[in-house]
Amino acid sequence: MRTLSLVVAVTLAASGCGMMESKKIDYKSAQKAPTLEVPPDLVAPAADNRYAIPDTQGSGTATLSAYSQERKVAPAGTQTLLPTEDKARIERAGSQRWLVVQATPQQVWPVIKDFWQENGFIINLESPETGVLETDWAENRAKIPQDAIRRTLGKVIDGLYSTPERDKFRTRIEQGKDGTEIYISHRGMMEVYTTEGKDKTMWQPRPTDPELEAEMLRRLMLRFGVEKARADTLLAKQQTPEQARIVKDSGAPALEMDEGFDRAWRRVGLALDRVGFAVEDRDRSKGVYFVRYIDPEADNASKRDEGLLAKFAFWKSKQPKTTPQVQIVVAEAGDKSRVTVGGGADAGTQTRIVNLLYKELK
Repeated sequence: MRTLSLVVAVTLAASGCGMMESKKIDYKSAQKAPTLEVPPDLVAPAADNRYAIPDTQGSGTATLSAYSQERKVAPAGTQTLLPTEDKARIERAGSQRWLVVQATPQQVWPVIKDFWQENGFIINLESPETGVLETDWAENRAKIPQDAIRRTLGKVIDGLYSTPERDKFRTRIEQGKDGTEIYISHRGMMEVYTTEGKDKTMWQPRPTDPELEAEMLRRLMLRFGVEKARADTLLAKQQTPEQARIVKDSGAPALEMDEGFDRAWRRVGLALDRVGFAVEDRDRSKGVYFVRYIDPEADNASKRDEGLLAKFAFWKSKQPKTTPQVQIVVAEAGDKSRVTVGGGADAGTQTRIVNLLYKELK
């Protein structure tokens, strides 16, 4: 009976599954809203000839080509009603990229939230006050090897297959001078064996993937109305020089950047997201980020499978260990910028944070 039940279940599942194209990015799809249907009792509007193409040159016949030709020459001094401009553009500095959208943060926020949900992510953190939205860990199904067995059984019991990698993304928005700035940062974890017998594993951080961030920015640009060809062009690699170095500031380590405050502020914020700092608040007028370090082990605890009994152990705290808040200060220094660590951080903490930022900004 068990065998028969399995065969029936497999047959029903196979009948409902279709061919899935292999994509570079293929996270689990979220539920989408149903398509809009026209009510059956809706009456079509009556025809109106107010917008008919008028007679041209008294010929008695009106054609679209003649109508268009007549209006090619615009009167002197007239301008286009809505001039063509990019709805969104990419700013780039080395491996860092961010999006600038011609819209307000209030208009951008729901679009970003829908974007992540439609790409198969669960929203884990949503903070409109600080402009931060973070997804939960998700698996890129496109990385599963497509061998003969996978193609045969994967269509029926797709859950049997998984990859040893998980991704999550943080989106941060800021109001800029030319629109709303959108920053997307990636964090990754990898499952590795901890014993020679390969009977126990653990999750550990893996390097950020700038190209994965760029792909998400490209897809988000499409949501804001940028054509695919134009989005690909904007994301094309550019040789952008960038320089940063570690210096001493009153005996403490600091980071000197060869760029003005505005650009340094943006890049430092994105670097903080990448290296695992939660930006809890910021004061751009003073050049201060208020941040707290996120422990990778605590951050990854949400995706562990601790077993059935562990789920009933309600007395165990699920809250990650808190770490002291520190301040990352970006200050203008002539035509350069200087980044220091404050907020009561000790010398060891200052050195570690400056070194982490240097790896992202050098």
